[in-house]
Amino acid sequence: MFGTICWRLGSKRETQQDIFNAMGSMYAAVLFIGITNATAVQPVVSIERFVSYRERVAGMYSALPFAFAQVAIEFPYVLIQTLFYGTIFYSLAAFEWSATKFLWYMFFMYFTLLYYTFFGMMTISITPNHNVAPIIAAPFYTLWNLFSGFMITHKRLPGWWRWYYWANPMAWSLYGLLTSQFGDVDEPMKLADGVSTIRVGTFLEEHFGFRHDRLFFVGFMVVGFSMIFAVIFAFAIRYLNFQRR
Repeated sequence: MFGTICWRLGSKRETQQDIFNAMGSMYAAVLFIGITNATAVQPVVSIERFVSYRERVAGMYSALPFAFAQVAIEFPYVLIQTLFYGTIFYSLAAFEWSATKFLWYMFFMYFTLLYYTFFGMMTISITPNHNVAPIIAAPFYTLWNLFSGFMITHKRLPGWWRWYYWANPMAWSLYGLLTSQFGDVDEPMKLADGVSTIRVGTFLEEHFGFRHDRLFFVGFMVVGFSMIFAVIFAFAIRYLNFQRR
């Protein structure tokens, strides 16, 4: 569906609006699929958690191995999802067929969907059930959306709010996705006035603050958010008990 909506947007880079359109296609996909993953995993983890209470009392296994097993099983599931979605969308959106750019795209999509999934699991682990967890998660989705850098770039944010942009996992995902595809492009593009031109990579750096030479650091940050949410989930399962007697 996203591929047909964003048909060949990735191949257009002649104007400022073309870059915004390409970024919008990435933004919409990350937000929609990510929140879907986080929401879908919550009732499953909630049921398994209450089953684990009985098994732990019976001495079958302890909390941390159970929690990390739940984390581990998500890696292949999300990988399959990323391969199916990423290949189809990348083809239909007609991004540049370069092995490096394709692998970077898959890398950022994989860990983005992974941290959304782990975030959904984390919200379940710190709340009593899957009815409360979405209520806790919803404000974070709103803030991630607002401070993602798509609607308001971090350069236009007030100084006292810029810290949250850098603490926002979705901002790092968009940074990586857009920069990996267009950050090294030397072709000129027209600005919004229709007259002035600028190199695509330079525009990303001046308008969004996205630098191609920081791509590896951006990748490290996206992986880091995935690990943080997974570890919080595991230790919340270990130390929080919502069992009712």
